[in-house]
Amino acid sequence: MSEPHQPSLVEADRWARGILPSVSRTFALSIRFLPGTLGRAVGTAYLLCRIADTIEDDGAMSAARKSDLFDAFCRALDDAAAADAFSALAQDVAGDRAHVELLRNTNQVCALLRSLPAQTRAHVVHWVVEMVTGMQKFVALYPNGIRIQTLAEYREYCYYVAGTVGCMLTELWHEHESTIGDAEYKALWERCQKFGEALQTVNILKDIAWDAEHENAIYIPARALAEHGSGHNTLLDAAHMEGNKAAVASFIELAWTDLDEALEYLFLVPRRAVAIRAFCVLPLLYAYATLRDLSASRSMLRAGGSVKISRSEVRSLLVFGLAAVGSNTLLRRLVSRVKRRPFTPIPAAART
Repeated sequence: MSEPHQPSLVEADRWARGILPSVSRTFALSIRFLPGTLGRAVGTAYLLCRIADTIEDDGAMSAARKSDLFDAFCRALDDAAAADAFSALAQDVAGDRAHVELLRNTNQVCALLRSLPAQTRAHVVHWVVEMVTGMQKFVALYPNGIRIQTLAEYREYCYYVAGTVGCMLTELWHEHESTIGDAEYKALWERCQKFGEALQTVNILKDIAWDAEHENAIYIPARALAEHGSGHNTLLDAAHMEGNKAAVASFIELAWTDLDEALEYLFLVPRRAVAIRAFCVLPLLYAYATLRDLSASRSMLRAGGSVKISRSEVRSLLVFGLAAVGSNTLLRRLVSRVKRRPFTPIPAAART
């Protein structure tokens, strides 16, 4: 019997670059700013995290099956044969087409992982395994679909699925960016979890309806909903809209606080580390804009509803965010403006 095809590094890199925009447009934009090995490490790590997400998000799969796949996925991180076997083992996972394609090509991503320097690879594997460990915990705790009960549990979940990413990125910055020495690393480490968790909270809030309807998962805690006369079973019920909106409002306030902490994380990145600052600034600006719209919307609490910022604002924030990336003062002004209203500057031609 012939051996499974082992993708070359060139093949794997080309394939990863092709799939990345399909599984996250925002981070595909950001990752391209990171050079060389650092860019390959962050891109690989991101795809590994998305593979884990795809397993967790299959709303029809049993908890036991998910746990088995999580175990097999962790083995694939260290073993080429296990990576090849995993791609075949996960054929029954369902979900978004691009994410399923990514999962079924786990061996390509693991080939990139094996190409990284030993210390870089160790950072990535450690934090991906930490993330998966948390996912396994919550899948086992809620075998019929995740139903977060308390604020403390919500915080724990966000740590596992996003705070870990902030930790991993900070270790990679320290390893690969000469301007981030021990002192800078220590300062960044104190805020790195919030960087990831803030972005996760905004994603949870904008996708409340989608997660409940398509992934059988509800992250707004039952206790918070109960305080306003609602619950998980009535989260998308029009008759409970006001109570649900009030419960969600407290998490919107939490997200504002977390985003401001995440912004301070960005400000701690040395100005000479331009690529890293560029990587961080875009998802933060998009999160601020999304949270602004969430504050005034009920769409995420209606069946089939969601909240997305306009394409024109995405483009404007890309241009102005990158132009301001080297100045904390300009970034503060930009964020203050985005918090108040959509950032779509009028073209000069239209003002004349």
